[in-house]
Amino acid sequence: MAEPNITLTVDEVVVRVAPGTTVAAAALMAGTQTRVSVSGEPRAPLCGMGICFECRVTINGALHQRSCQILCEPGMRVTTAEERSRR
Repeated sequence: MAEPNITLTVDEVVVRVAPGTTVAAAALMAGTQTRVSVSGEPRAPLCGMGICFECRVTINGALHQRSCQILCEPGMRVTTAEERSRR
């Protein structure tokens, strides 16, 4: 695996990942779930193919991005539903 050299922020946690890492993987590395169900249960990516929409996050202010389909970029700011529910 390549040396981690991409730095991004997931719910205010700085994460360093290798090129080619998805945002969903970075969110899991940050120790957060990507969504919270209507009953308040934490959810995580399910299908990994962008079909189930369980991995939706906000990336650089853009809502409802499918994190399993987007590769990490330097300086990316990711906010999960878990973070939004704590406010």
